[in-house]
Amino acid sequence: MRLIFRLYHHLSILSIDIVAGSIISAMFFAKLFQVQIRPYGLIALGFTVWIIYTADHLRDAKRIKHAASTRRHRFHQQHFQFMSICLLIAILINGVIIFFIRKQVFEFGILLSGVVVVYLIVQQSLRFLKELFIAALYTCGVLLLSITTTHVEITTIHYLIILQFGCMAWTNLVLFSWFDQVFDKHDKQNSFVTVLGSETTEYFLYVLFSFNVCISLVQYFLGGSLSPIVILSLMNATLFLVFIFRRKLARDDIYRLIGDAAFLIPLTSLP
Repeated sequence: MRLIFRLYHHLSILSIDIVAGSIISAMFFAKLFQVQIRPYGLIALGFTVWIIYTADHLRDAKRIKHAASTRRHRFHQQHFQFMSICLLIAILINGVIIFFIRKQVFEFGILLSGVVVVYLIVQQSLRFLKELFIAALYTCGVLLLSITTTHVEITTIHYLIILQFGCMAWTNLVLFSWFDQVFDKHDKQNSFVTVLGSETTEYFLYVLFSFNVCISLVQYFLGGSLSPIVILSLMNATLFLVFIFRRKLARDDIYRLIGDAAFLIPLTSLP
């Protein structure tokens, strides 16, 4: 069991769990919008998510002049050259794969890539809005493969599911910023909690959790499909439990492993 935990921990440091979550989430939305996603699209999405997260971590690791406080940033500091080479290889491979994806996905993907580049440039200027921008970009990314090619009429229920998923991603990131507040302050990294404070962040998390519950109830009373409601409610419940038991889960970054694993839950709804 300990070996499995250590393996998953290393995968988390490398953002592999986030990549898996993005692919599963994309498949979840593909089922929702009745779209058959091509394998090339999923591979390109996985590479793109890994490239963005790794580039972000390498940039932060480079900017921090002392030994980074978090394991993730320390790893990227210690293996900066190797990870930079891996990043370059991933970019080259992805550059070939994207020519095999659907035209609509490619066109909107280029537009989204431009927004990502802008985010990476201005990230430190976003202050407490940083997590919101990441959540929005992540949500757009996992939606890209299905919403640009679907023939299904997009209804209020669909918009509510998208809103709830994006809110879930935001909740996840704000929650993580609460856990990392001491490290972020030491490394002079802006986040929701370092700008607005710990107490405000805790209150805001309660608001986000409650808002997610309200969206689920609205979907139910509007006659929404039970499967997405249950899946998103389970994700919200998982993050809420991490928040409730935050003192115990802070050790060994267990909170991060469970929090990111919440985005693997949609796998249960896939055939």
